[in-house]
Amino acid sequence: MKKIRIGIAGYGNLGRGVELAIRQNDDMELVGVFTRRAPESVKLQTPGVPVYPLADAAKYKDAVDVMIICGGSATDLPEQTPALVKDFNVIDSFDTHARIPEHFANVDKAAKESGHLGMISLGWDPGLFSLNRVYAEAILRNGETYTFWGKGVSQGHSDAIRRVKGVKRGIQYTCPVESAIEAVRSGAQPKLTTRDKHERVCYVVAEEGADLAQIEQDIKTMKNYFDEYNTTVNFIDEETFDREHNTLPHGGFVIRSGKTGADLSTTQTIEYSLKLGSNPEFTASVLVAYARALSRLSAEGQTGCKTAFDIAPGYLSPLSPEELRAHCL
Repeated sequence: MKKIRIGIAGYGNLGRGVELAIRQNDDMELVGVFTRRAPESVKLQTPGVPVYPLADAAKYKDAVDVMIICGGSATDLPEQTPALVKDFNVIDSFDTHARIPEHFANVDKAAKESGHLGMISLGWDPGLFSLNRVYAEAILRNGETYTFWGKGVSQGHSDAIRRVKGVKRGIQYTCPVESAIEAVRSGAQPKLTTRDKHERVCYVVAEEGADLAQIEQDIKTMKNYFDEYNTTVNFIDEETFDREHNTLPHGGFVIRSGKTGADLSTTQTIEYSLKLGSNPEFTASVLVAYARALSRLSAEGQTGCKTAFDIAPGYLSPLSPEELRAHCL
């Protein structure tokens, strides 16, 4: 069996998660990691796999079937994904919801011009949660959809905090408002604002001499990340950060509360939930499954940009269509 040759662009928490996920898929192999750091400083968990400068990635375009891009959504992916799709089939986890249409258009244009295939915004939200919203709304046509995240660490929001001037280290927890969840589960279909549903709690280690008030203001007013939420910024020392904020849990719920029947008197509820011990490891596992789909679609000659909505479930599985029908249908 010819294995799908995977490259990883970026080797932070998500990149390391992708490396581990590849080990669980016998039809894939990691052929290289591409980094902006000095390659000799990057220590992989897979013996024998080379590390290359990201700037030299194009030299290896014939050695990689799918490049999984593991940069941050704030500044990395808007540049890296359209650039890398010129030489590779690519996949990313871009999660700035408000900018997905813009990102899609940029990647789609570059992919079609180069004859490659790109998949964007894959993970659990956007990604799996997106699919569940579509399924639920297609089935329960009369109703309301609610998405709750957390309690857990948002990688994208934490990355955005770390890019604020004066921040040395930072992490952000998304916390659902429990009273809002219970109101939704009751079938009441409440009208909830963004601020009603979640709180964002940040922990920051500031650089020496940094303006703490300015850091707090910059975080709380950050467009597309914190400006629509009740946000708390806590300043702590590095020892506390290492002791209390060294794991990356997450999770959440998609709930569709709907009505059926001749007089719409029957309450129906669809709920999908995730409880994740490691956000990056789970997101990496989603990316790796979709890398299989990308490889298959590319072999069929497809180009341009795709999202989770465009991919049939069978393309994700290593099982054959016959095996899927026998064991999963």
